[in-house]
Amino acid sequence: MKKIHSTLDIHPWKITSTKLDQQNRRLHESITSIGNGYMGMRGNFEENYSADHHRGTYLAGVWYPDKTRVGWWKNGYPDYYGKVINAINFIALDLYVNGTQIDLASCDYEDFYIELNMYDGILYRHFTVSIGNTKVKFSFERFVSITKKELACITMKAEVLKGQAKIYVISKLDNNVQNEDSNYEEMFWQKRNQKITDKASFLTVQTIENPFDVGQFVVTSSMRHNLTPVKTRKEPLAISNEFEFFLATGEIARLEKEVVVVTSRDVTEEKQISHAQTLLQSFGSDFSALKAEHEKAWHKRWALSDVLIEGDKAAQQGIRFNLFQLFSTYYGEDERLNIGPKGFTGEKYGGATYWDTEAFAVPLYLALAQPEVTKNLLKYRHKQLPEAYYNADKLGLKGALYPMVTFNGVECHNEWEITFEEIHRNGSIAYAIYNYTNYTDDTSYLKNEGLEVLIAISRFWADRVHYSKRNKAYMIHGVTGPNEYENNVNNNWFTNKIASWVLQYTLDNYQKFKNETSLQLAKEEQKKWQNIIDYMYFPTDEDLGIFVQHDTFLDKELMTKDSLTADELPLSQHWSWDRILRSCFIKQADVLQGLYYFGDQYSLEEKTRNFNFYEPMTVHESSLSACVHAILAAEIGKADKALELYERTARLDLDNYNNDTQDGLHITSMTGSWLAIVHGFAQMKTFNETLSFAPILPKTWQSYAFHINYRACLLFIQVSSDKIELQLKKGAPLTINIYQKAYTLTDNLTIKTKTV
Repeated sequence: MKKIHSTLDIHPWKITSTKLDQQNRRLHESITSIGNGYMGMRGNFEENYSADHHRGTYLAGVWYPDKTRVGWWKNGYPDYYGKVINAINFIALDLYVNGTQIDLASCDYEDFYIELNMYDGILYRHFTVSIGNTKVKFSFERFVSITKKELACITMKAEVLKGQAKIYVISKLDNNVQNEDSNYEEMFWQKRNQKITDKASFLTVQTIENPFDVGQFVVTSSMRHNLTPVKTRKEPLAISNEFEFFLATGEIARLEKEVVVVTSRDVTEEKQISHAQTLLQSFGSDFSALKAEHEKAWHKRWALSDVLIEGDKAAQQGIRFNLFQLFSTYYGEDERLNIGPKGFTGEKYGGATYWDTEAFAVPLYLALAQPEVTKNLLKYRHKQLPEAYYNADKLGLKGALYPMVTFNGVECHNEWEITFEEIHRNGSIAYAIYNYTNYTDDTSYLKNEGLEVLIAISRFWADRVHYSKRNKAYMIHGVTGPNEYENNVNNNWFTNKIASWVLQYTLDNYQKFKNETSLQLAKEEQKKWQNIIDYMYFPTDEDLGIFVQHDTFLDKELMTKDSLTADELPLSQHWSWDRILRSCFIKQADVLQGLYYFGDQYSLEEKTRNFNFYEPMTVHESSLSACVHAILAAEIGKADKALELYERTARLDLDNYNNDTQDGLHITSMTGSWLAIVHGFAQMKTFNETLSFAPILPKTWQSYAFHINYRACLLFIQVSSDKIELQLKKGAPLTINIYQKAYTLTDNLTIKTKTV
């Protein structure tokens, strides 16, 4: 397995290091991020740190419509670039020992240790500093509560190991923060209110005005401590409480800091301070009790979601790390939210919603959470249907075009080849509706909100295609497929496939539910859609037996990635964009994405031929790539390749495969490690309303096991070298297929077989 950063230890439930790696501080900040779906932060130090790092705290749903840097404007371009904005630094604890500020970039220190405990959801750290003849050990604990979303808790313990120490601590709410991706080093925050009482301090700020008819956000942060400050201080965008300790050898000081953050998404400005006061009172001040409640909630999550791997500690750590970060980002409590590609770990990609959610996250949440969680993701898109109509109209098209990047439903990505051309994302919005309905057997969303979305998307596709008289077929020109290393191509196979599928799925369900809906489809419109379906053009090559990625793909100089040298990879960081676009190299699954989506429609031979042709040209420089390839590799009998690609998706960030983890984690693609195990190694499929498995066991593993929710049933599956064990933990008897043989699962089932 590729191992790049040896300063991070391998542990099944923890991310730990005993070395402060200053060259990779940003990387480690990303990896030790924590969150609770409402707010979160990178693994920054509480105290001042003057060496290179990226301090970042982020609040779900709080963003800013920034001016784009594009200087050559064209009709249809988005008005602004939406971005998550760096929010208040509420963990700040400036530390002084005998008048010297503690800064690990310049102080003498030893015994450094950092630990992200994923089972408990707690970040720990300690180090010892020497200031003259005095030696002090500082220890920290930090968590953002998953039971009280507005609450974060930080503790600092100082123990004098040698000498006498005057320890001065400045605890701050500090909104003097900036985005690293701000266009002109703007500050996105301005002061609104400050209040200091005997028991707590409050700071209210507001996002600066914008010219884009997008409302401003108001945020109030509050803090209280277990001790009374010796001094308080107000600055324009900060409040501080100051504490003083005089300690001799062996003595310990402990400072506890509770923070509550409320935003105008939930509470109006005039009520925020009083609401924060009420929350602080209701939450109580018993740190141990708050911590225990938080840990218990994490343990409950793990009881359902954990994947147990025996025989490979790195693989075990990888899947748990990804699940931890996913559930730290989103757990479905708020239907106004979605899953940002960086979550609370960085600013890249604007922190907004992508098609990643529907394509890669929905299958995991269907299996590892209650159906309401996935339904909330569907509702998120339905609520933004008016904006999807706006996006299509801006391009001069009918129907609805869901955005590539958004916070509020309006497209806010300013790269033309993405905004205008990567329209396959529209199909994935529809596919998620199918996926939810097929998996849960709940048609309530489909025949109401879902059908409204499907019809709107279908009208877009019907307007976006054109009829080629010469070829007597419908075509889609000027697109970017999932492979973003090709732009402005004609007849991308996957785009044509998913457009045709959406039209058929919409027609089928309109006929099924037309007597239960007020929606109307004229017969002429239905006839046109059917004609498009019947005469859609799909590029193929009979000699190679493959679906061709787009019309001129085979005209390229076809090479495999083995022809590339190590110093050329990743291509995105070494080749010009012009060279990439002209090459045959593929960023992520494209044709193979369609074979994964619609696996019941294609034979094993077709999947094998297409995989063998395209995978050798795929450089996997999208975080979304490896999992689809791993799933198909397992299905077609390439077990070693499946394991290789699992390792890539499971440890993409931990081992920094694409040399970009320092910018933040790849949150939505973290579902890929779970998909590679469950949809890949276990070959779980739900086509045609039938649950089936055909497991294989990676050669370096002794066994693996996982739970899934499926249609009101809870199943436990364990795969080892000689048997498959299934347990029905909850629900009515269920018929499932194992290696294409039907079994009725009523309790426990053990199938003796060789799975290696």
